[in-house]
Amino acid sequence: MVRGAARQPRTGPASRTTGLAEKPHRRRKSRTEFALKEAMSTGGMEDDIPQGERKTVTDFCYLLDKSKQLFNGLRQVLDNRYGLKRWQIGEIASKIGQLYYHYYLRTSETSYLNEAFSFYSAIRQRSYYSQVNKEDRSGHASVLPELVVKKLRYYARFIVVCLLLNKMDVVKDLVKELSDEIEDYTHRFNTEDQVEWNLVLQEVAAFVEADPVMVLNDDNTLVILSNRLSETGAPLLEQGMIVGQLTLADALIIGNCNNQVKFSELTIDMFRMLQALEREPMNLASQMSKPGLQETTEKPARRENPHKYLLYKPTFSQLYTFLAASFKELPANSVLLIYLSATGVFPSGRSDSEGPYDFGGVLTNSNRDIINGDGIHKRNQSYKEMHCLHPGDLYPFTRKPLFIIVDSSNSVAYKNFTNLFGQPLVCLLSPTAYPKALQDQSQRGSLFTFFLNNPLMAFLFVSGLSSMRKGLWDKCHDYLRKINRDIAQLLTHSRSIDQAFLQFFGDEFLRLLLTRFIFCSATMRMHKIFRQETRNYPESYPQLPRDETVENPHLQKHILELASMLDVRNVFLETTLDDY
Repeated sequence: MVRGAARQPRTGPASRTTGLAEKPHRRRKSRTEFALKEAMSTGGMEDDIPQGERKTVTDFCYLLDKSKQLFNGLRQVLDNRYGLKRWQIGEIASKIGQLYYHYYLRTSETSYLNEAFSFYSAIRQRSYYSQVNKEDRSGHASVLPELVVKKLRYYARFIVVCLLLNKMDVVKDLVKELSDEIEDYTHRFNTEDQVEWNLVLQEVAAFVEADPVMVLNDDNTLVILSNRLSETGAPLLEQGMIVGQLTLADALIIGNCNNQVKFSELTIDMFRMLQALEREPMNLASQMSKPGLQETTEKPARRENPHKYLLYKPTFSQLYTFLAASFKELPANSVLLIYLSATGVFPSGRSDSEGPYDFGGVLTNSNRDIINGDGIHKRNQSYKEMHCLHPGDLYPFTRKPLFIIVDSSNSVAYKNFTNLFGQPLVCLLSPTAYPKALQDQSQRGSLFTFFLNNPLMAFLFVSGLSSMRKGLWDKCHDYLRKINRDIAQLLTHSRSIDQAFLQFFGDEFLRLLLTRFIFCSATMRMHKIFRQETRNYPESYPQLPRDETVENPHLQKHILELASMLDVRNVFLETTLDDY
């Protein structure tokens, strides 16, 4: 079954399709044997990594770099001399592509996605799996279902890589081909996994259509947008801005929203946050082909993406295992980010105390019949949900800089955080409810995470727009950069802001998340439908000075100007917000 039997982190790949999480391991900071040696020569890593482990990783890096060259040179030999079938050669190529993909998951180096794509694309172009439906392993005309499943798994893996690379035109072609293959498969065989394969097809189709706004060229073709961090994405630090020197090193991205669009083990919220924490990928093949790259005199580019664990519906014990592993490996002057997109768990009743376990939390796993099978719905019981992550559960990890994002119906539980160890600590909290008109769109992902991933598209969505021309998009996007620069100045020039925000502001990823959070909060506070129906806005711990940030008149004027450019000013309040 393509989705895999396991839905949680485990030893080895968590899913045959995506391999989203593996057993916590020592993070590798290199792409090649030389890069590994360079990393070990700095920061005392050589003393920390045993000689055996260093040799294993060195050998793996070398083999991975050589696998592409060897495969290209051996294709004809495998076919002519050893008589391998084309699907068998395709299977070898698919495994190499999967190696590159898993190494991307280990290192968070997006260049490896390009290598995985090149292998998967070559399989398709050379039709290695074209004969699978016509022969079995011995070459006879009968067809074995397991060979067809290999082909279907290849398509599912290829689609995941294309989604991560935003190659949506290729995804649409692959979905159509996969649909035809599944239809043929279900007509030929009466197997138990027919329903699951059809579900895979439905999931990826819904995933592709998750974005509620389309940007169109003049010829009405769809513009493919990237939401990764570009060179001009985050506002630059200007002279006089005093910020910390912390760097985002690790991120745990946790998802448990049953009603949300997902593909395999990746919800749309997890996918959006994943992209928000990565830079635009470079082509690894072009880098490796540069003259002299293998010489020890030339230093490779440093991996600049934070290492990520993607955890879909983890149990409490599994989540704590990954938290502890990430905490242990966190380098000095580094930040651990925890992103939670999950159902809220509310207090079962009034409590005499108001401790870190009395406000509820978020449910990270709802698939298990732990107690009578009713989970969070038994709020009148005296017990607390086993897989609820309470604010108090994170207290031990505040010994190091911690940046938390909670997107949940009970996000306010984390507003009652206590910083016990004096390290930088910030929590960005979603609204706990949305206007009725927007609740119907919840399957397409949370609006709060949407703002953190693509604030302009989220702004268009809350303004009631479903499409726009690329020329106007570019104009608005340039203006949004100006808004972000001004937000950065508001934060760094504020005299009453908590220093924790400034400690995190030196990192580009965290700086962009903070500016987008303030833009999101200011937009919702000015939007008429939010004022009329919910008055429920994003919050933070520590609290931001509202008059200097989210309710700053200068920022409000910017939002009205952006609305005017889109001709949607009528949905926003015209006057300065009252204090409430």
